[in-house]
Amino acid sequence: MDTIRIITASLDDVLVHGLCGYKSIKRPGFPEKIGWLKQRFSQGLRIKLLLSEQDGAQGMLEYIPGEFCWRPVEAPHYLVIHCVFVGFKRTFQGKGYATRMLRECLEEARKEKRPGVAVVTRKGSFMAGRDLFLKNGFQIVGQAPPDFELLVYRFDPKAEAPRFKGDWEKKLEPYKKGLTIIRADQCPYSVKNVMEIMETAKKEYGLKPRLVDLKDHRQAQEAPSPFGTFCIIWEGKVIADHPISNGRFRNIMKTLRIGR
Repeated sequence: MDTIRIITASLDDVLVHGLCGYKSIKRPGFPEKIGWLKQRFSQGLRIKLLLSEQDGAQGMLEYIPGEFCWRPVEAPHYLVIHCVFVGFKRTFQGKGYATRMLRECLEEARKEKRPGVAVVTRKGSFMAGRDLFLKNGFQIVGQAPPDFELLVYRFDPKAEAPRFKGDWEKKLEPYKKGLTIIRADQCPYSVKNVMEIMETAKKEYGLKPRLVDLKDHRQAQEAPSPFGTFCIIWEGKVIADHPISNGRFRNIMKTLRIGR
């Protein structure tokens, strides 16, 4: 019988078991994520890993004190969840593992006497949906375009709720010209895809994309998209608000009729 356990992962644990489906230090995105983690653990970042004795890492939950979160929200003293995922193999899905990791996060927040735990969710891809959180006592306290929601679990109903920083249009003003890609090493999926997208933009569309690498949580919290750590902007408009493939980028450009 398989043994399933949840651990609070150290950097060594991540190197041994991997993260987000990445394990090889030679795979683009993983060394960048490791470098990012090295700077974040000292700020209180924590990772829950769902480990299967037979199949290795099959889930994770990443969270950090709100002061240092990489989402464009104000959540002082709260814990903020960056991401949660379960089931590289479908047999691990629907077994309640995400709830188990989430409850460990909530219990830590309670013991630390924090006002609660917050998370940004969305209906679209690349971010956890709200259902996991709603069934575990979270409430919707904010919305942002196109379909992002801010949810919170409060231990004290009177505690001030976190909020999106907003001003999305104003934050887009510096990117009115050409193609801009904003990314951060918080998400390993963006590394390889961004390199391919930039090459495609140059060779196939005659564009010189501007790449903005977010270096700290302050920059991420002022990002022009609710995702925080990724977006692609064309002429002041967000055309991708989560990490996308090179193929998806081509489809977007075709739809917008952008070309030589």
